[in-house]
Amino acid sequence: MAAITAALVKELREKTGVGMMDCKKALSENDGDFEAAVDWLRKKGLSKAAKKADRVAAEGLVAVATDGGKGAVVEVNSETDFVARNEKFQATVKGIASLAIGGSGDVAEIKASSLASGSTVEDHLTNLIATIGENMALRRAAVVTAEPGVVASYVHNPAVADMGAIGVLVGLKSDGDKDKLAELGRKIAMHVAAGSPAVAVSVDVDGVDSAIADKEREVFADQARQSGKPEAIVEKMVEGRMRKFYEEVVLLKQAFVMDPDSTIEQVLEAAAKDVGAPVTISGFVRMALGEGVEKGPEEDFAAEVAAASGQS
Repeated sequence: MAAITAALVKELREKTGVGMMDCKKALSENDGDFEAAVDWLRKKGLSKAAKKADRVAAEGLVAVATDGGKGAVVEVNSETDFVARNEKFQATVKGIASLAIGGSGDVAEIKASSLASGSTVEDHLTNLIATIGENMALRRAAVVTAEPGVVASYVHNPAVADMGAIGVLVGLKSDGDKDKLAELGRKIAMHVAAGSPAVAVSVDVDGVDSAIADKEREVFADQARQSGKPEAIVEKMVEGRMRKFYEEVVLLKQAFVMDPDSTIEQVLEAAAKDVGAPVTISGFVRMALGEGVEKGPEEDFAAEVAAASGQS
């Protein structure tokens, strides 16, 4: 029997796209014979996963998981929304979200971590691709913490509990009543999901990228100068427009979707009396399914079937 080295396992994995554990098993079952291992994986239906790896996966699920002052949100993609309704896929996404709570949100770290079944996330997804027949991928993940405090979550139009197309986490740092904090956090998470009046990019003004703010100020200044007004007036016009800009992109400055007469900042100030301690937002994440993914042209499955059967 040929020695089954890590290099040989790695080579088989690169050729077939199958998980490390399955590659090792294939080599063991075939006395280290590389080509026989490839055939063994093909017969098991595992190597077909590699053929699907370059297909666009922009559907799937966004899932959230929370545990007191910690929370995680992940996006796991599939090719079609049909797979998002598959119970095995849903269970996988739920497991990945729960696993992500203990980490930093690094995707590579999560892929290398083990699920309750004992297999790594990466290997489990590879096997699921072979079973279900669609490309799938853990695309991104994020973690929010609030110590002391709570991390609240919200999923818009959930497909199942804690999974849907838009997932939000909001961390509220406070020594106050945790149940009341959780209720407040969920309401703010709903606000973030609504993206009203615009999707927030920062908790406070200081968190806005200075390059973005400077660019906006430059554009506003050029627009204001076209009015022909004195420079002193132009500066006031720019400051007014910058305030409006911050009201759109800074969470604390946004008008609360459930009470447009109050900003999120004012809501937190008022809530301090109710929860029994000052409340601050430690962080937030809004993750929408498929955002930023360049989708290819819509496939005409009827035409594809016709072509395959020689009827086109």
